[in-house]
Amino acid sequence: MLLGSGELGKEFVIAVKRLGQHVIAVDSYNNAPAQQVADEREVINMLDGAELDRIVAKHRPDIIVPEIEAIRTERFYVYEQQGIHVVPSAKAANFTMNRRAIRDLAAKELGLRTANYQYAGSLEELHGAVIAVGIPCVIKPLMSSSGKGQSVIRTAADIEQAWNYAQSGKRGDQVEVIVEAFVTFNSEITLLTVTQDHAPTLFCLPIGHRQERGDYQESWQPAGISATDLATAQDMAGKVTAALGGAGLWGVEFFLADEGVYFSELSPRPHDTGMVTLAGTQNLSEFELHARAVLGLPIPAITHERNGASAVILADAAGKEPVFTGVEKVLSQPGTDIRLFGKPTTRPYRRMGVVLTYGQSGTDVNVLRQKAIELAKEVRVTPTA
Repeated sequence: MLLGSGELGKEFVIAVKRLGQHVIAVDSYNNAPAQQVADEREVINMLDGAELDRIVAKHRPDIIVPEIEAIRTERFYVYEQQGIHVVPSAKAANFTMNRRAIRDLAAKELGLRTANYQYAGSLEELHGAVIAVGIPCVIKPLMSSSGKGQSVIRTAADIEQAWNYAQSGKRGDQVEVIVEAFVTFNSEITLLTVTQDHAPTLFCLPIGHRQERGDYQESWQPAGISATDLATAQDMAGKVTAALGGAGLWGVEFFLADEGVYFSELSPRPHDTGMVTLAGTQNLSEFELHARAVLGLPIPAITHERNGASAVILADAAGKEPVFTGVEKVLSQPGTDIRLFGKPTTRPYRRMGVVLTYGQSGTDVNVLRQKAIELAKEVRVTPTA
């Protein structure tokens, strides 16, 4: 049972279907991307614990795979007690759906380097937290995804607007926010980390990414990083995933600064920046790695096959039943591919697809990045209803 059926879930369903699995895809709206390739579907509010209990009792899945944050995750402990395998574990899913739990685990329990941070549960508390952390700072809802509700406070005049934006972008009923000191970093990376039940933890080559409005716009693999920083990031990722437990693929995010590596965030599932692996940069994509780890199947090694880049295709208007133009131009270029997610509705800045570019290992990733960005601009998304 897949809880959340977006574009990442869709690729995961394809991967597990190739391994003979029967999938029930769940989302808050009908015909979500993963539902289009699954065997069965359910449409519920996953923050409603009674509704979650109902569909779990109805289908009795062997495995529950969360794909989003907006889930009543405390129910996972009950399902685990019933003998259902929660991916990667009930503890991991519960902790990582809430920025407070994962940040406190990383900073206070494991001693990983993070940005200075405070929490705030009201606008008044936010003013105090900003004073404590300092300006500029970043504010994020404790529960959100794809950058929703995140903003930078650059002056005291920004505080109220940032609070309101966080509340509008949060997932679930958790109003509390985290306020982080602004880290002056040189780059950001995602380190895809694979934990296994009876085999060592594996790491993919680091993925570089660029964000706007708190959401991923492009990613590339491999990212430039020193051997020292890579070893530090791998050590941090290994510690935090071991503390949470369970098998699966994790997207672990880091800032690379002059003074070293900062732990940023962690997702217990395929990461949006990892869509670059669909360009064949590895012998197994992040979705295939997740599928094998979840099912307890062997992963002999993760090998780098070629360099690659991805750039998102965004909608610029609200509507339904979108059509795409410019796909032929993308696919007419050598070393390119495209994924259109199949989302039935559009809105400004909604991610509707991704352009992929690739070349041999010696190919300059910056050339691949620019090519992906330019080709993504050629694809237009037009709602017809």
